[in-house]
This record gives sequence, C-alpha cells and structure tokens, in this order.
Amino acid sequence: MVEINALMVKELRERTGSGMMDCKNTLVETEGDVEKAIELLRKKGLAKAAKRSGRTTSEGVVYSYIHAGSKLGVLLEVNCESDFVAKTDGFIEFAKNVAMHIAASNPLGLSEEDISNDLIEKEREVYKALAIKDGKPENIIDKIVEGKVQKYYKEVCLLSQQYIKDPKKTITDLLNESIAVIGENIQIRRFTRFQIGE
Repeated sequence: MVEINALMVKELRERTGSGMMDCKNTLVETEGDVEKAIELLRKKGLAKAAKRSGRTTSEGVVYSYIHAGSKLGVLLEVNCESDFVAKTDGFIEFAKNVAMHIAASNPLGLSEEDISNDLIEKEREVYKALAIKDGKPENIIDKIVEGKVQKYYKEVCLLSQQYIKDPKKTITDLLNESIAVIGENIQIRRFTRFQIGE
C-alpha cells in the first residue's frame, strides 16, 4: 500500500482546490495516483454540484472589474444561497475570475438562449455560402452548417467558453468546481461588458 504523505495532499489541493480530507481520502482510494485522484475529485465535485443545482440562489454579489487603463469594464451578478458565502474569499475570487474572463473573451450571452435568432441565421447563411464556395457536396452542407453553428455557440456563450486561465476547462467546469469547493449552489446570473468606443 502506498503511503500518502503531506506533500501529495498539498499538491492535490493546489491542483483541485478541494478540501484537505477530501484530497487525502481520494489519494488513499486511488493508491497515491495523483492523476486518478484529480479525475475522481472532479467526478465527485460534479455529482455534488448536480445535487445542489436546484437550490435557491437569492444572495450573492454584483462584482465590478475595471481593466488597467480604465477603457474596459465588466459588471457581473453572481448568486449563491447564503449571505455568509457571498462574503467569502472563494466566492469573491470566483466572481473576479469570471469577470476577468468576460473582459478578455467578450461573450455575447450566458448560454445559447441569450443569442439572437437573427444573429444565428446570419451565421448560418455565411457558413452555407462558404461550404458551397468550397465545393462541398450538397447532401452534407446542412450538417457542416450545424457543426459550425454549434462551434460558434461555444465561442460566444460564456458558460461554454474555454476558461482563459485554463483552456482545458469551460466556464461551466469552473462553476461546478466552485460549487463543489464552496458547498452551495452558485449561478452566474447576468453580465454587462463596457468598452470605450463600442
């Protein structure tokens, strides 16, 4: 049996943000395999997050982020279940990271429902014209267009965007990890991005 030492627990905590006992128990369960432990903690975190998703989020913060030079700013509302959690460093850090991501990546909405049908139809027309121009067979053009529309959604919807600090994660992954660590349901409610000249 592999001996689980403090350094292993510390490394796992730094890489996942999970609690000390969760890290230790998961390392015991995976016989010291850090990569397997990370995967297992993520699965447990997602399960916890799913259980919490139905709980009411009537507290939270409106977080403001102004980028250096004061030419770009974000207002973001993030909700949680209790006033206590809304004041914690972990919750505020989550709001800050999401606001900075919004400033950098300029999403058009939270999810697919927030993107106007007119915009999507224009994108479809462009993708179809490009597929025809490239000489794609007519019977697969609709599939190509739908694939490109789905990719477009991932690029412009905040929850499905790749997180700028860790492109292996989406913002939804970051949200679920935060729910697992903080222990309450969290919702990104709405945001507005301001940029001089736009």
